[in-house]
Amino acid sequence: MQDTYGTVLAQVGNPTPEAPPGSEKILQLVRYLTWFVLLSGICGITYAGGKFAWERWTGGGLESPKMVAGAMIGGVVATSAGTIMSAVIG
Repeated sequence: MQDTYGTVLAQVGNPTPEAPPGSEKILQLVRYLTWFVLLSGICGITYAGGKFAWERWTGGGLESPKMVAGAMIGGVVATSAGTIMSAVIG
């Protein structure tokens, strides 16, 4: 009797994940948000680059290199979020 249960439990496989009904709308929203994050990163780097040029031309204080660095770090985190989650989840 005990051997039969061990055989049955050993035959249970690892189930493959399946998306729930209606998940396509959520995935579409995630794709839109990803697009918006990338667009805002590009706009941030463009704005900071223009401000950096203006500060160099007028001789003002240099605050924009911090903005460029922040936008670039944010872009790296935003684009690698999927890879990081895949590594964490398995």
